[in-house]
Amino acid sequence: MQWTKKDMGLYVGSKEYIDTAIIPILPFQLSQESNLGKSTSKREILSIFASEIENELSGRLLLIPNYYYLEYGDKAEEVKRLNSWTGEIQEQPFEHVFILTFDSGWKRYEKDLLANLLWLPGFQAENPNSDEMRQMIRGQVSDVVELIRSYW
Repeated sequence: MQWTKKDMGLYVGSKEYIDTAIIPILPFQLSQESNLGKSTSKREILSIFASEIENELSGRLLLIPNYYYLEYGDKAEEVKRLNSWTGEIQEQPFEHVFILTFDSGWKRYEKDLLANLLWLPGFQAENPNSDEMRQMIRGQVSDVVELIRSYW
């Protein structure tokens, strides 16, 4: 289920069956103009990736809205904010909460997070919506879906 009015109506009516949430986290930094293309490409790819995971696990998973943080900011401070989000989500209750990112810098803070970190190696694409890119994403999605299922 995605963060839409329609899906939230379904969620409220069947929340006892939905025990897993995914929070996609994305870096944001306008001051680094040379990295804007790379950053926006990763955002598009991660959004596609998260939607594909949600499609595979529909009925059991809620895709939380994207969490944005300053790319060159203090990740220790972001851990506090992200844990606040996670705490709110776990109160619903969600038994399994996953944080989805391409940023390997989060691995350093993994032990401090209240959720399971799913770090994926990022990749660049000229056209994130190309058939070739979608095929590559689908191949990796099946591996991530199996990993998530192993927590159930």
